[in-house]
Amino acid sequence: MTKQLTTAQLAKYLDHTNLKPDATEASIRQTCEEAIKYNTASVCINSHWIPLAAELLKDTTVKPITVVGFPLGATNTETKVYEAITAIDDGAEEIDMVLNVGELIGDNLDYVTADIQAVAEAVHAKNKMLKVIFETSFLNDDQIVKACHASENAGADYVKTSTGFSSEGATLHNVELMRKTVGSKLGVKASGGIHSREEALAMIGAGASRLGVSATTKILS
Repeated sequence: MTKQLTTAQLAKYLDHTNLKPDATEASIRQTCEEAIKYNTASVCINSHWIPLAAELLKDTTVKPITVVGFPLGATNTETKVYEAITAIDDGAEEIDMVLNVGELIGDNLDYVTADIQAVAEAVHAKNKMLKVIFETSFLNDDQIVKACHASENAGADYVKTSTGFSSEGATLHNVELMRKTVGSKLGVKASGGIHSREEALAMIGAGASRLGVSATTKILS
């Protein structure tokens, strides 16, 4: 069922995202200005830009957040932990980490869980929040369910569909499956391929509690 929200309410579901590899300081400043204008939940950017975003957003309710192990998830756990801690020390308020997709597909759930748990513990020690990106385009339903359980067991706060850099972004089916699996225990972030207000509302209706979008201005205007 599509949920109806005011523009101001919808804005607080949005992580206004600019993870482009060719993002410049000017484009990051513009992203932050747009987020402030609409009062989104956050600005999601690569960690290099976190100090700048933290400065630009310091007198607002918009949070600077970043990604680690991005976009492949195949860096080692120690690297992900270091990335997360450094980003938080630079001003990041939330961390979106990519789980090790290959280890998940290989059914090495002990590794997947330990990888997430190490980052979760580091993030929570700084009193911040962790989201876990699955990259659902590579996964079947059973693997998505396993990823949800691993994330929950590891102490993550959110599960997230996609990086936006693979062949498919969020789908209503996957968001519904993730919400059904985690219940009310974790948040669900739909990310990738959400381009319109209708699509955004449909994702929220399917169970998403946060949306990663770059088309924020189009969705809210």
